[in-house]
Amino acid sequence: MRAAYNEQMTDLAKLLGEMAGLAGSAMERATQSLLQADLTLAEQVITEYDRIAELSQLAEERAFALLALQAPVAGDLRSVVSGIQIVADVDRMGALALHVAKIARRRHPNHVLPEEVNGYFAEMGRIAVQLGASAKEVLETRDPERAARLREEDEAMDDLHRHLFTVLMDRDWKHGVAAAVDVTLLGRFYERFADHAVEVGRRVIFLVTGKMPTDADAPLHSAQ
Repeated sequence: MRAAYNEQMTDLAKLLGEMAGLAGSAMERATQSLLQADLTLAEQVITEYDRIAELSQLAEERAFALLALQAPVAGDLRSVVSGIQIVADVDRMGALALHVAKIARRRHPNHVLPEEVNGYFAEMGRIAVQLGASAKEVLETRDPERAARLREEDEAMDDLHRHLFTVLMDRDWKHGVAAAVDVTLLGRFYERFADHAVEVGRRVIFLVTGKMPTDADAPLHSAQ
């Protein structure tokens, strides 16, 4: 029974890692579709989100089966419940990439972004992809120290998001309300993608240590 449980938990961790990898790849393509007004890439992200949704459902089913059939307690129960919560975070990351692609598709053949903010979104996209890869690594390794560093990676995203608003609020903004709304929404999508990646890291820390961190830089101690 114990061997079967460990094997099922390993399979669940691999599944979650695969989902995080797909979410990161989706955001990478969504960003390119946004910057280049590339309809083909946008459609690819929209179509391939079905795979993330499929894996999300499968991961939930496996996690709930573990609850029902294995009746885990203590640390085992913590692992399963954390897995269920992580499914929701990673699924949301994929959905946010989907939202970016849908805006790019809706504005095609026009570019969504004014040229002056392209650099912001190119860098936000780069950070989002990096965070997706980091979330995948953390899910596969369950390394709490590495998981804690996701908070640091997210700080650059937060800085860019704040700076983006200074551009929008500048009196010289000449692109109209519709463009401002698009930029605001897109900035929020990237920020939330990063936030969910950080949340994955926090949940992995909880899974391993038994303590949900309030400060990702705090020392980590494994629970008994």
